[in-house]
Amino acid sequence: MIQMYKNKPIKKSLFFCSIAFLLLHSISSCDKPDTKELYHKFPGNTWARFNLLSFEIPVEEVDKSFDVYLFGRFTPDYQYNTLNFNMIMNTPAGEERIHEYQMEVKSKAGSFVIECKNDSCEGRILLKKQLYLAKSGILKIEIENLTPRLATEDIIGVGIRLVESKKQI
Repeated sequence: MIQMYKNKPIKKSLFFCSIAFLLLHSISSCDKPDTKELYHKFPGNTWARFNLLSFEIPVEEVDKSFDVYLFGRFTPDYQYNTLNFNMIMNTPAGEERIHEYQMEVKSKAGSFVIECKNDSCEGRILLKKQLYLAKSGILKIEIENLTPRLATEDIIGVGIRLVESKKQI
C-alpha cells in the first residue's frame, strides 16, 4: 500500500507530461506546411541543353491547393544572370499547363540575387500558385533547359517543391 502511494505522484506527472507533449506536438505540426520535394542532381554540375527533366509527384491528398516551385542550386562560378527553362505540367485530372520561365540568379552587375551559403547558392521561382488538385494520382512536371548553350555549367541540381498553399515556405 505504501508503494502505491509513492508511485501515484510519478504516474500523475508522467501522465501530465505525456498530455503536454502530445498537445505541443499537435500544435506545432499544424504550422508546418504539407511539402513534397523532388531533386535532380547533375553529374559534373552541368545541365545538358537537351536533357529533359521529368518529375513525378504522387498526389494522395485531394481537394487541396498547392504552390509549385522550381528551385535550383548553383556553384559560385555560375556565369549567367538567369536560368531560362520551359515547364510542362500535367495534373492527375488531365489538365496540361505549359509556360516559359526566367529565374533571376544574378544582377546586371554580376552579383547573386539569390541566397548563397558556403559553396552553393539556391534560387527558386513560383511555377503555379494555388494549384487545386481535386484528383489523386501523379502530378507530372517536365523541365527543359532553354539556355542557348549545349551545356550549362555550374548548376548543381534542379528540383520541384510542392507546398500547401495556405502555408509559407
